[in-house]
Amino acid sequence: MTRPGAAVRPSERVAPPAWSWALAPAAAVSLAAFLLFAAQAPAAGYAVLAAGVVGAFALDRALGKDLGLIALGIAIVSTTSVEADLEWGRFFTLGVVLTLAVLVPFAVDRFVLRRRAIIFPWRSGRSWPPMEKAYLLLVPFLGWALLPFYFIRSGAYLNWPDITTGSELARFFVGVNAVGTWDELFFICTCFALLRRHFPVWQANVLQATIFVSFLWELGYREWGPAFTIPFALLQGYIFTRTRSLTYVLVVHLLFDAIVFLAIVHAHNPEMFRIFVY
Repeated sequence: MTRPGAAVRPSERVAPPAWSWALAPAAAVSLAAFLLFAAQAPAAGYAVLAAGVVGAFALDRALGKDLGLIALGIAIVSTTSVEADLEWGRFFTLGVVLTLAVLVPFAVDRFVLRRRAIIFPWRSGRSWPPMEKAYLLLVPFLGWALLPFYFIRSGAYLNWPDITTGSELARFFVGVNAVGTWDELFFICTCFALLRRHFPVWQANVLQATIFVSFLWELGYREWGPAFTIPFALLQGYIFTRTRSLTYVLVVHLLFDAIVFLAIVHAHNPEMFRIFVY
């Protein structure tokens, strides 16, 4: 028997049904993220977010708790603009808000609900097989081949501020890596992990990817950015399911973001990082 509050091993969980009414409130929470971040419609976004959580509690208390934690994180992020900005005040404000969006749901889960539904599995207990190591080499190559073309040809690089000083370059580097790390802590280890408790993997993945891509749209991945961000978000959820390793998905993400950093800096300053073909 599993003691109260203990983590439940995947083999001990009852498989979620292929389809259920629970999808309706979960989809509402994901839609709310789209309304809040991508559509910039806060009134509709908060209304849909509240309706999703209330509907979840009406269907199942456990579902309501988990969607409530996701909604709490989304609501915290929505208190400030997440558009890329290197001004010192915005740099620290966004850092505090994103940190709280991870820490508050984690604290509520651990100390109020007295569970371990949100965890950060840095070590999976297994070595990375050759295929996973090869993928780590493929990721930066794909980024090199695709990202400059997207940022420059679409003009999306203009969604990020021009970098003219060494201080701005350093802040941009820190910001790109910090947000990339936060993405995995919130979208994968929080949203995706909580959704997987109630839905098949593919449904949970689509739901988390909707939230993920909506956030990235406001951040600056606009124009035809979703052609890259949607597959990326889905792949990160799939890889986490296979590896059960936050370390691995984070390495993948930061390798990709290294190319994001270089490509955006190059787009604003063509004399820098002349390594791209577009």
